[in-house]
Amino acid sequence: MSEKFYAKSPGNEGYIKNMEVVAYHDADNHYLFQSQLYKTADGKYYLYGGCFYGYGVEIIDVTDPANPRHVQYMPVMDPEVYPYMSTPKVQIADDLMIVSNGNCLEFLHGPAPEKYTPAPGGVHIFSLKEDPEHPKKLSFWSTGDEGNPGAGVHRFTYNGGKYLHLSATAVGFKDFIYRIVDISDPTNPHEVGRWWNPGQFYGNQTKKTREKEWNGWQGYNTYPGFVHFPYVDGDTTYLSCAGGGFKILDVSNPEWPQVIGEAKMTPPFATKFGGALCHTFMPIHGTKYAIGMQEGERQWTYNKNDFDKFGVQAMCGIEMFDISDPEDPVLISVLPYPEVPEDFPYKNFNDLGYGYPTSFGPHNLHEPMTGKPWLEDRSDRAYDCYFHAGLRVYDISDPYVPKEIAYFIPPNPEKLCFDVKMPNKPLGTAEDLVVDDRGYIYMNAMHDGVYILKCLV
Repeated sequence: MSEKFYAKSPGNEGYIKNMEVVAYHDADNHYLFQSQLYKTADGKYYLYGGCFYGYGVEIIDVTDPANPRHVQYMPVMDPEVYPYMSTPKVQIADDLMIVSNGNCLEFLHGPAPEKYTPAPGGVHIFSLKEDPEHPKKLSFWSTGDEGNPGAGVHRFTYNGGKYLHLSATAVGFKDFIYRIVDISDPTNPHEVGRWWNPGQFYGNQTKKTREKEWNGWQGYNTYPGFVHFPYVDGDTTYLSCAGGGFKILDVSNPEWPQVIGEAKMTPPFATKFGGALCHTFMPIHGTKYAIGMQEGERQWTYNKNDFDKFGVQAMCGIEMFDISDPEDPVLISVLPYPEVPEDFPYKNFNDLGYGYPTSFGPHNLHEPMTGKPWLEDRSDRAYDCYFHAGLRVYDISDPYVPKEIAYFIPPNPEKLCFDVKMPNKPLGTAEDLVVDDRGYIYMNAMHDGVYILKCLV
């Protein structure tokens, strides 16, 4: 296999270290966001990709990773009715596929149509058991705020069993809160519990407080944050709360989630303008450690007006925590800044030639879960899609001294999947990834399909 296999065109080859590109698939020209894997009883592997700007799920047969096969792009709602909708996240376990539903974000996807019908917020539930190439629709659970659903459901966890754990909008609340939905009968899902950060419940606010909006979607300087991602392991939820830090909750009684401990992160990390500041927090299985991260942003979201307003953004990074005492999670190390290739056109990933430092940081970690045996689950390794720094692989065998060991920065996209204005040429971007139990890495590149890779170390 040629080492230039991943080149898009002469001079647009990306950057690679200690990895190999096994295959590339254009994902039927859809912009994939989160992907999930499913392994059938007879050993076939399928990749299901949600779309941050789109109306369905891309299905690819990856049984032979070197020859991925497009199966179908499966609509979950009618794009003629809902032209600005988003199906960003997918979770799969117990032969069920759950797909989140909501609307796009103007700062990220460009302006909405002048007149359009907002898509309802919620989750679609499908069965994969009968035919994984043609999922069977079982139900749709609605957030209940049809009049103003916003982004609806964003990140969530399904690790099998009775409950979905959602970051979702709700009537009477500001932004995403934590909602727990019983799907023991997947044809009749219903909410059983919820939790939120102080300041999110409108009923506790004065008119003056309610009218004070935030300065940036992460909740800068107005309230502690919104619930971005509940990662659930047994009866424990590891909650990422944007500006509110990381929290550990006891959910043994899902009707009454209880905070056990927390780690405040902002400040000093991610203080002004980023994505969901505290983005992901999850345990390293078989150890007393956890990994957490703050989200940066993509190149065009932090423009000169934002820089003039906010100034320099504080570091967004990836950290290791000792959680041997869940009441007192302790930060013990910070993973290194991504290595900059020698021939990269800019001196670092904060300086992208704009004349001011952009908002930069990691995005999505590979998320092993106990209910998904087809996923790689190593206690000595972490993977992160680091936006314009590409896919990064870390040795975390010593959590006090984590080391970067490999990377892949994809080639720059040669087309865009939605209407955004970029001040410079579009840069290759790693969005999300998942790793199977064979060691194959499936990395979604913004605007630019799926790369299938192997780590060589």
